[in-house]
Amino acid sequence: MTTTSAATPARTVFLLAHTGRPAAIRSAELVVQGLLRSGLGVRVLAAEAADLPLPPSVETVNEATPEVLDGCELLIVLGGDGTLLRGAEFARASGVPMLGVNLGRVGFLAEAERDDLDKVVDRVVTRAYEVEERMTIDVVVHTNGDVVHRDWALNEAAVQKVSPDRMLEVVLEIDGRPVTGFGCDGIVCATPTGSTAYAFSAGGPVVWPEVEALLMVPISAHALFAKPLVTSPTSVLAVEVQRNTPHGVLWCDGRRTIELPPAARVEVRRGAVPVRLARLHHASFTDRLVAKFALPVSGWRGKPH
Repeated sequence: MTTTSAATPARTVFLLAHTGRPAAIRSAELVVQGLLRSGLGVRVLAAEAADLPLPPSVETVNEATPEVLDGCELLIVLGGDGTLLRGAEFARASGVPMLGVNLGRVGFLAEAERDDLDKVVDRVVTRAYEVEERMTIDVVVHTNGDVVHRDWALNEAAVQKVSPDRMLEVVLEIDGRPVTGFGCDGIVCATPTGSTAYAFSAGGPVVWPEVEALLMVPISAHALFAKPLVTSPTSVLAVEVQRNTPHGVLWCDGRRTIELPPAARVEVRRGAVPVRLARLHHASFTDRLVAKFALPVSGWRGKPH
């Protein structure tokens, strides 16, 4: 089941990488070498180890389950947004903090970039990182009064149309009371973490991570009132798919999906289990926002002294 070195290191780090990219393979090699030189153990999935030039001292595990992180201090993820969300699934289920290294384009979940690999290794070795918890959402799908699906998301749960030539007719509900109904391409229910992802593309507000809230953002709605809604973190959001509409689809973090028949009801509430993220920097979210989106700030003079 597993392959281990002769001496079990006192500290072990799990490495998850998008091995389909040459840059990820090279980055993984550098991280592994740095951790091993410092006396830390490294564990990887066997399916990924086959694509990586790893020394025999690296531990490999076959099953891609949360249990493979047992005994690990940290989960290091190398890749783009999709790989980081895959890592978030492991982090949530295991409780192990995730440290993301962005090898893609935006990478809001990442704490470091490709050029920071030496710094990443040094901070991990010296335990010079902090851990924060990010809010998640729990998702329940009802059909004919029965619960037919349960899921979760770190970024968002999106109810979307399937037919390109017909809108999805929905009614929105907050805390058991109807708000509005319209035809649309979909509805995004997001966390503050997800406010810079799909919800942002749909026209939703950017919400600072320390703000606890739930977001509901319409996608291409045909209605006079179709504004993004920001609710209490204790609210329960619901999207009811109307009976006279084509079936829709539910996407959670763009990774897990289920078909929604007409009259399906999707309920979203604050998740019971957060995702723990390892942080290396003390830079404000404002600086991260400006850097990730390359926002124009020239001409800013700052607060007068």
